[in-house]
Amino acid sequence: MSDAHAHSVAFVRTEVIPQSPPPAQQTGVMKWLRDNLFSSWANTLLTLVAAWLIYLILSAILPWIFNGVWNADSLTQCREILAGRTGACFAVLTERWNQLLFGYSYPRDLYWRPVLAFAIMLVAIAPVLFFDLPRKLLIVTALFPFIAFYLIWGGPILTPIVALLGCGAGYVVFNRYGKGNFAAGFFGGIATAFVVWGVGGFVVDLVRPETPWMTPVPSRDLGGFMLNMMLGVTCVSLSVPLGIVLALGRQSDMPLIKGICVVFIEFVRGVPLITLLFVASVMLAYFFPPDSTVDLFLRVVIMITMFSSAYIAEVIRGGLAALPKGQFEAADSLGLDYPQAMRLIILPQALKISIPGIVNVAVGLFKDTTLVSVISMFDLIGMIRGPILASTEWNGVYWELLGFASLLFFVVCYGISQYSQWLERRLATDHR
Repeated sequence: MSDAHAHSVAFVRTEVIPQSPPPAQQTGVMKWLRDNLFSSWANTLLTLVAAWLIYLILSAILPWIFNGVWNADSLTQCREILAGRTGACFAVLTERWNQLLFGYSYPRDLYWRPVLAFAIMLVAIAPVLFFDLPRKLLIVTALFPFIAFYLIWGGPILTPIVALLGCGAGYVVFNRYGKGNFAAGFFGGIATAFVVWGVGGFVVDLVRPETPWMTPVPSRDLGGFMLNMMLGVTCVSLSVPLGIVLALGRQSDMPLIKGICVVFIEFVRGVPLITLLFVASVMLAYFFPPDSTVDLFLRVVIMITMFSSAYIAEVIRGGLAALPKGQFEAADSLGLDYPQAMRLIILPQALKISIPGIVNVAVGLFKDTTLVSVISMFDLIGMIRGPILASTEWNGVYWELLGFASLLFFVVCYGISQYSQWLERRLATDHR
């Protein structure tokens, strides 16, 4: 074969050519920058303006933070240490951290009790928030309110035991008679619980001198961020079931029940929370028997729970209205009565739809617990506005204290928001 003929034969490659890497501007950081920050002239301009604003903010904040003083006895000493430099006086946090977290009057040697109650709370809410956990942990959830009450307030151990027995007796009555007649079981359970509590309270008063005690702490000594957490957890836990009852009552076919629920919801939603707090502080005691002394914490819990339950009721009513009519007809076709239909078919779907609204109300409620400072309850904001800023050592320290309070509330509210988004993805609320 001649050389000319050999060169005319086509070459056939026996292996695949390796892929070439993409251009540098089409992958990695450069691609992300082009797609997200510099995709057009308008986005480029906005990116540059935002970067300039961020630079101005950080150039003012970072030196103030990094030059902060953590060890000083007063604001005057902080300024002497800074010697004219820009810097924060974080020494107020190291000096008054216990008052910010636990209040002014809560005994220092008893700080372990609310800390232990907080740790138990994390275990108690875990099976409620994350339903993949063992159901046996719900025992801790059921016992937590009584354990937390005894740890934080102290007093005779018979008090939480009587409360537990009353709730247990009420649940037994409801479980026994509620299946045949929901209303009879519900009101019978409440009546049974009140009877047990009344008898138990009389017995506690009789045996009080012989009852083992844990050092009692009155409610007026509660304060700091601990008080905000207690109000937030208690009121949210109570307002969700009450909001469900109000939402179902507003859609009831019985005119009397529907009218009561409508009047309650519209009245509470039309009144500012701060007004209800003043009512709790001044007027609510007049609605109780003359010789009874109702604790201020309990009165505030009642008012905040009423306020938030009215908003949650409207959120859940929207979830009920969003369900197709066929869901109600399907429950009727299966022969389910009203309680069974609501528990097994209607409410699970309505609550999934209502998750964003319920979380929104819960976050707002937790932040609104700071309003109790206007009725002389020394929560976190009350401690800052009252004893700390009123002292001569720290009068004038604002940004450090309010920034610390903002950080605590942000961590809790952001955690609630992230959990709600995880729950929505887990339950696939947008694919019914």
